[in-house]
Amino acid sequence: MNVSARRLGSRILNDEIRRAEEDIIIEDCFGERYIGSCASSITITINGTPGNAMGAYLDGATIIVNGNVQDAVGDTMNDGKIIIHGNAGDALGYAMRGGKIYVKGDAGYRTGIHMKEYKDKRPVIVVGGSTGSFLGEYLAGGMIIVLGMESEACPVGDFTGTGMHGGLIFIRSSTPPANLPKQVTVSLADDLDMGSMNEYLMEYADTFGLSIDEILRKPFYRLAPNAKNPYKQLYTIY
Repeated sequence: MNVSARRLGSRILNDEIRRAEEDIIIEDCFGERYIGSCASSITITINGTPGNAMGAYLDGATIIVNGNVQDAVGDTMNDGKIIIHGNAGDALGYAMRGGKIYVKGDAGYRTGIHMKEYKDKRPVIVVGGSTGSFLGEYLAGGMIIVLGMESEACPVGDFTGTGMHGGLIFIRSSTPPANLPKQVTVSLADDLDMGSMNEYLMEYADTFGLSIDEILRKPFYRLAPNAKNPYKQLYTIY
């Protein structure tokens, strides 16, 4: 099914998506918000630039964007996959609790803020370019991988992992990130870490037609919560 976002507008467009029983291709997208919110079983292909909160509460569907996306993509996403063949705005994966988000280009500030996991629900974000400051802010679970494929410098901004008390962040870089808060420890990724990333790196490379050998050409740094982290006791009894 093909629809024109420009012709329908955000409200009617989303009504059409909720009623759809087959895959949808959306043309002429220029900032329409909440596309694919709560979608559970279809593939939505978007040609253009969707607005804020695309894929909010996504529950199993796949969203493919042939362009850039704006802020809060995958907000409180529960399951499914979001593939972005461009750049992402701020607060990518806000409070995400399951599923995967793959970004070919860069992402803005506060990527992965408040991500969390429970039992078999483990959210994953992979960003191929760089991210802004406050990556993984208040991270409680899941995995964030930043590849910096087009950068020789460390591909993250300042204050990565502020308030982090769970989950893991992996950064592909020749040098470790600077200005880390006391709540974060940093070390080179070991074989076990690389094994935990392998599934996602292989899928990412296949999705965007990249060489896995090129991705693995640089080392990865592993960022984890400090065991003495004072933030942890604010969020968990363990």
